[in-house]
Amino acid sequence: MELTTAQPKGFTPSPSSHPRINVATLAQHRMASTNQLHVLLRPDRSRQSVSERLNDLLGERLVDFVVLPQSHRTRVWYLTPKGARLTRDWPALRGRPPYPITSATAASLKTPHTLTVLRTHLAFAADARRRGDEHGHLDWTPEVFHAIGDGERVVADAVTHYTLIEGQQWWKLRAFVEVDRATMSGEHLAAKLIEYARLWAYEPQPVGRRRQAGGPGWLRWYPVFPRVLFVLTGASRQTMDNRISDLKAMAAQHPLVAALARDVPLGAATLEDLEHHGPTADVWTPLAGGEDQCPWYAL
Repeated sequence: MELTTAQPKGFTPSPSSHPRINVATLAQHRMASTNQLHVLLRPDRSRQSVSERLNDLLGERLVDFVVLPQSHRTRVWYLTPKGARLTRDWPALRGRPPYPITSATAASLKTPHTLTVLRTHLAFAADARRRGDEHGHLDWTPEVFHAIGDGERVVADAVTHYTLIEGQQWWKLRAFVEVDRATMSGEHLAAKLIEYARLWAYEPQPVGRRRQAGGPGWLRWYPVFPRVLFVLTGASRQTMDNRISDLKAMAAQHPLVAALARDVPLGAATLEDLEHHGPTADVWTPLAGGEDQCPWYAL
């Protein structure tokens, strides 16, 4: 657990009530299907009510959509440049680059991975709703970039913020999330751990000054280094188990990753297990040793 505090009296987690909630969510997540927006934002209302609101935004030219092939005409929505400009100065999205999608072709290229990352968020959001934890539609930030020196950077598929609530105590949890659709080799996937280990160890040096101990660069953004979670899908169970074994081998054999693993919780699970059982179930395999699966907060 990272931070703990007493729960304030009368504290009740609640979703945003912003009238442009669909626009804000698309600004945060880049893309979402109608059903994903329904499940994330309005699970207690009809899907038709979400569709009607999206069609209103379409008429205002704030959003557009592509139709997924072989999907019974499932629409995937994204912001137009006009929609991106509208959200640029909203406080909840301050500092979030808009990255507007300017064509249906560009949207189609990004769709498979973006929707799978959002599927992962939906699993966390549904679990939080069931448990009474705090994890809303803006507590999941895709495509987070951090420098790791030598002009290189690590790009997390997402950073999640989650408040775990147990009685009168609550814990603030953070995690880097990597979503693997089995589109790269197991070795390439495992090498992502090296990038996170470099971020963990990276200490930027002020330009024009003598070398001095300034502390890790990640302290600018996080009070403690976020745990690192790998979510696997798109392959057979055996293939995904093999890829988790590759991750465990990297954590054991690479010196810098092994040092990271001694300090930072690392885990892997399948997306299907998250959807069926929830992230707080015993579905995560610790990458730093041990065979017993556990909840992600207990890694």
